[in-house]
Amino acid sequence: MRKLLIFLFCCYIGVARAQQLPVDTAAAKVIATTENGATKFTSELRPLRPIAGAPAPFYTYFWEFGDGGFSFEKEPIHYYKTTDSVKVRLYATNNYDDGKRPPTKPKPIKPAATKPMIASNNSENPSFFKMGGSIEMKSNCMPKPGDDMMLVFGYRNKLESGQQNVSGTLAILFNDKEFNNNNFVLAETRTYHQEKQTELKPLLNSAYVREKKNNPVYYASTNHELADPYNEKILLKDKLNDFKDARSWKFTDLKSNEERFVFMHFKTTPEMVKDTNAVVRISAAFIPDNPLLETEFFNMELQIVASHDPNKMVLRKSRMNFRFTGKHRELTYKIRFQNTGKGPAKKIDVAVNIPAVFAPITLRVTNTKPEVVNCDSAYAGQSCLKTIRGADSVHFVFNNIYLPGLQQAGVKDADSTMGFVEYKIRFKEKPKKLPIKSGAAIVFDKNEPIYTNRAVGRFKMGLSPALIIGYGFPFETDNRNYLNNKNFVIGGSLAPYAPHRSYWQAEIYLNSFKENTFLVNVVSGGLKDTTVNRTSYRVDRKTYYRTNKIMTINAVPMQFRYNISKYFGAGAGALVAVDVYHKSIDEINYRLISPQNGAATSLDVVANENIDRYTNIRTSFFADIQIGLVRVGPALGLRYIYDPKTSTNRMASYVTWKF
Repeated sequence: MRKLLIFLFCCYIGVARAQQLPVDTAAAKVIATTENGATKFTSELRPLRPIAGAPAPFYTYFWEFGDGGFSFEKEPIHYYKTTDSVKVRLYATNNYDDGKRPPTKPKPIKPAATKPMIASNNSENPSFFKMGGSIEMKSNCMPKPGDDMMLVFGYRNKLESGQQNVSGTLAILFNDKEFNNNNFVLAETRTYHQEKQTELKPLLNSAYVREKKNNPVYYASTNHELADPYNEKILLKDKLNDFKDARSWKFTDLKSNEERFVFMHFKTTPEMVKDTNAVVRISAAFIPDNPLLETEFFNMELQIVASHDPNKMVLRKSRMNFRFTGKHRELTYKIRFQNTGKGPAKKIDVAVNIPAVFAPITLRVTNTKPEVVNCDSAYAGQSCLKTIRGADSVHFVFNNIYLPGLQQAGVKDADSTMGFVEYKIRFKEKPKKLPIKSGAAIVFDKNEPIYTNRAVGRFKMGLSPALIIGYGFPFETDNRNYLNNKNFVIGGSLAPYAPHRSYWQAEIYLNSFKENTFLVNVVSGGLKDTTVNRTSYRVDRKTYYRTNKIMTINAVPMQFRYNISKYFGAGAGALVAVDVYHKSIDEINYRLISPQNGAATSLDVVANENIDRYTNIRTSFFADIQIGLVRVGPALGLRYIYDPKTSTNRMASYVTWKF
């Protein structure tokens, strides 16, 4: 009875705790109400869970209304053109929350009233085309490995094109070749204007994209490259070379000033770049059939995140090739911020720590949002940016600005609550091959600082081949003379390029071929007579010889090395010698005496011949030291080798040169 009561009490406690915990798997619930031709949407979402030390958590929203319209508002109002049944989807993103994002579950609704719509199905929302081009993209969140991401691809027929109807091709390019793994899978595409999937290959050699020679203008997480008649044309296929995957659709009869939208559901792969500082790209192309109209390209840059946080610091091209990184290498940093409060911010202080490898004097601001002038040239009360440099930090202070709050009354455009500062900086000298870490703190007016992630620059491993010339090799230790000959040998090694401290290295040496003949034994007396070519002889002596022909590969499959300093290193590993070819020949030499005249003659006979392959593997262990330019360049090494099988040891010296 006592055990039963304990069991029931534990079950009660478990159920009570389960009821208290928020359910991350609960789907976002969509609530739709229609009045006077307008459909208002609200939602029910799981409670948010604050993260200690972080700002208050909140949701951001992306609504897809099922007819080609959408909204990023919390409680949008939408007007439908028809009363046909549609499926509404809500993608809610949990910011500063330690749980999972609420799953999306389509909700079928049947609008009760209609409203005539002009051109765009999104007329009740702020303008989507902020860059002024024919295409633009926007995502509902930054990509998180193993999560979902929605992308809105908008295209339009601008009034200034002067065309009543435009037809052509849309293309989306994703999965940068820069990264080994695919970052995205395009799970589903929803179109609402009879766009038909098509092949992009027929356009690769005819469609041109005009590349801007000057720096692009960045807006939030995107940058737009419009065609410029004064800049160089390149083929579309050249742009495709940067991506692994592409999809394209044919569109027709795009009327003057009409806007259309395509919705793409991307699944981010769990194998996505694990570096939450890395930036991936998705690019879109607008290719009109009319050759007189310009082809346009739109690039979206997305930072991989571990959690959804609108305040981020990112380093462009964070994976660098150390071989080509020197004093004049310039890195580009970008700090994004968003006012998530209920009121506007008038002053924003972005404080950034500068790693010691950089020269602060080389820092220059390249772009900001809001766009402001330098405070040194501003008049009294003008919006401006003041840059305050320190020995190991810099403050970017936005003064006299107006950045609306995300929760501020009347604010519908989330983009208007966002800003950024972008700067470039150079190294003092060629850096060490170590990660470069930097972070930022953002202060809105007099509020508590918000700390961003740390932007980390890492160097690619790279490969460093090396030439080795040694004395005292090969490594075999055996009792046979043909194995103990001390000689010179040439080989090579492969290791990471210019490692700072510890690394692994492999070595292989040219095949050695040895031939050795030695005496086995001699027999004299008591031998039987023999006949050769019908002539009788007396066998005076019989001598046994053996000849070995051996071809050996010497290698170090793996060794651990450690650079103590720039000029001194040490290592340890295993040496392996493999006889890839071993031919053994047994020969007998007969000394024959003629009975007639006592003349002596000699006769050689092959008694046995045997060939073995890969039959003998010998392993020794070693430790060594190197002095010289041990990271890249020439160095002198001294290696102690021990064979546990024969309990023998030896010393070997070598010179190596890493490239």
